[in-house]
Amino acid sequence: MNKRLASKGGKPVRKTFLPFSLPLLGEEERNELQKTLDSGWITTGPKTRQFEMDFKKYIGSKYAIAVSSCTAALHLSLAAIGVDDGDEVVTTPFTFAATGNVVVHQKAKPVFVDISKQTLNVDPEKIEKKITAKTKAIIPVHFAGQPCDMDEILKIARRRGILVIEDAAHAVGAEYKGEKIGTIGDITTFSFYPIKNITTGEGGMVTTNNKKWADKIRVLSLHGITSNAWKRYSSKGSWYYEIMFPGYKYNMTDMQASLGIHQLKKLPKFLESRTKFTKIYDKAFNSIPQIILPRVDKKVKHARHLYTVLLNLKSLRINRDDFIKELYAENIGASVHFIPLHLHPYYKKSFGYKKGDFPNAEYIYERIISLPLYPKMCEEDVHNVIEAVEKIIKYYSH
Repeated sequence: MNKRLASKGGKPVRKTFLPFSLPLLGEEERNELQKTLDSGWITTGPKTRQFEMDFKKYIGSKYAIAVSSCTAALHLSLAAIGVDDGDEVVTTPFTFAATGNVVVHQKAKPVFVDISKQTLNVDPEKIEKKITAKTKAIIPVHFAGQPCDMDEILKIARRRGILVIEDAAHAVGAEYKGEKIGTIGDITTFSFYPIKNITTGEGGMVTTNNKKWADKIRVLSLHGITSNAWKRYSSKGSWYYEIMFPGYKYNMTDMQASLGIHQLKKLPKFLESRTKFTKIYDKAFNSIPQIILPRVDKKVKHARHLYTVLLNLKSLRINRDDFIKELYAENIGASVHFIPLHLHPYYKKSFGYKKGDFPNAEYIYERIISLPLYPKMCEEDVHNVIEAVEKIIKYYSH
């Protein structure tokens, strides 16, 4: 090990920078994309429909609608179930901007519930206290790829007549009690952003077993019109259409779907790599008292989207932000997931949230680091990350 920190004039553990995340794309995706470009049909069309069919078969849902992002998927889901002005939607503050923003887009109020310090997912015991007569839906977020306690969440929701929309942006390939995420709640939304478990560049998917919602989401995703461009401009189509709702421009393109078709086929191998690298990390970090690892529930199959560690700040002379700077000096990329929504200026100003409202989320935020974890890495990369973390901890330990 290079004993002296790179920031103090020592040699970094790597000669070249290891990015926090990179997609793994191959010849199959390139060839499929070229076929799409050559066909002349590049927007929503046959490739998008194929990707939807493949995805619903993989998940086991009755319906799957491909859209432009997970944000779009969440927004369309709320619109489809009728979330509107004056309604409330219960979710976690420990999530990306999209989860809260889409609630606001529907003129509803995001009602936050604190997380478990152990799993980093929303705490079901705290949900019931936040439910009112205005609550229309619950959005559990499967943080890092670990499914929430869906039994408890669904029990509360069913008892109170509330719908459940799962934010599974991190959870493609995850399972809860042997069931794939995407078939458990009323509606589930997925992300295919470049750093996710599979990617279409940008993109998302909605799954549900409810035909009414599926049909409405599909129509809303393309301006609320009764026939999409594929149908209207093909030899079997008609120029005539009707606007049923004031919809959105949220459709996926065939260029995106060309990537997704093959990424989905590779998902089992991707998950295998993520699990393998996670085990190497776990073995190294479990014996380091300055690091705390989130607990993985025995009822779930973790999708291993993020590998997160918590710093035991009491035993270190460095804070989380400076720790990440030291990692960068060692040529190791890292990130933070997430800055809790209630700490952002908009949510403070608009809804009166303030620091101290959700102590567990704040505690985790101050300590959490996301380390590189993706199939394009090799084992040597993983060991480089471990070496850098150990090096920094050794230097800054009390």
